[in-house]
Amino acid sequence: MGTPAPHRVRLLGGDVDLITPRDVMRRIDRAVATPDAPVLIANHNAHSLFLVRRSAQLRAFFAQADLIQIDSVPMILWGRMLGLPLTRDMRSTYLDWRTDFWRLAEARRWRVFYLGGDPGVAETAAARLAERYPNVGIGVHHGFFDPAPGSVDNRRVLARIEAFDPHVVLVGMGMPLQEIWALENRAALACGAILTVGAAFDYEAGVQTAAPRWTGRLGIEWLARLIGQPRRLARRYLVEPWSLIGPAIEDIVAAMARPRSAAR
Repeated sequence: MGTPAPHRVRLLGGDVDLITPRDVMRRIDRAVATPDAPVLIANHNAHSLFLVRRSAQLRAFFAQADLIQIDSVPMILWGRMLGLPLTRDMRSTYLDWRTDFWRLAEARRWRVFYLGGDPGVAETAAARLAERYPNVGIGVHHGFFDPAPGSVDNRRVLARIEAFDPHVVLVGMGMPLQEIWALENRAALACGAILTVGAAFDYEAGVQTAAPRWTGRLGIEWLARLIGQPRRLARRYLVEPWSLIGPAIEDIVAAMARPRSAAR
């Protein structure tokens, strides 16, 4: 019997799946155990919803994604206001499931390849993770290369990943580059799952400090990050969300037209 498809809904102009971090771990585990084509796992937040309206490649990536996590408590609260069956535990991103992921990788003795970050950062992160999870094989490559399909750099990166033979590939090159790279190279990666994870190894290496997880539960992680990096994040958090007014109005219209029983 096949695995039932997750419940996918439209929210603020993007499709998202009603899944929890535990669901994501189960999907990765199944994908590694029964590899076919790599499972592509994405995530949506306000920044990606802004970018997807401006990039055909990013729209293609999300159209092909097997799972799309909700990386935003405000998005969840908005969906709940519309009557959609969302719960707070559906907030799902690397920082929400990192411990569960590495524990699972340790138990299964997976090989995990991370692509992204500044030279040397991923190596530091891999060394730290290896101390805690010695049964996980960790391969890395920095994100400073020519990612164009067919470029010498990209062929070398793909050859390095192929030689490592990973079960899972984590792509942390920032939006939208990481999504475009995953889309363009999915067919060349022989692995169970591909996940776009942003600055995941920056956190593991200690280069960036994650906002306290309680800020995420309250829906104010964006504010904590803005206070910590105002110059880099001011536009993302104070300007880009205004572009979602149109999709928000579309959500309201759709909610008003939806039969009450369909929202449950």
